[in-house]
Amino acid sequence: MTDDIREKFINPYTDFGFKKLFEQAEIAKYSDAERRLYEASQKEYWDYTSTLETAQRKGLELGIHHGIQKGIQQEKIDTIHRLQAMGLSVEQIAQGADMDVKEVKKLLQ
Repeated sequence: MTDDIREKFINPYTDFGFKKLFEQAEIAKYSDAERRLYEASQKEYWDYTSTLETAQRKGLELGIHHGIQKGIQQEKIDTIHRLQAMGLSVEQIAQGADMDVKEVKKLLQ
């Protein structure tokens, strides 16, 4: 058979959700006790994956926030050093950067 002809045939184990139907038919054969255990394990799995997805999303958000804050801080330091290279006093730098003189002195060290 050519590949074009094969593509026209239906694979009952993968196409149109038949695989899912076969799985459900297998579950239907379970006893009540087996079905309860299966459903409990499914719930545990869904809870676990949901928890992981939430943790990943929150971790990513926290990482992005931390990265932005670090970038802002680095830009302040770079600005302070450029202003110092221009010959401005610490007081002028603090005023220009809208920062406290003590903070500027600390960042210049």
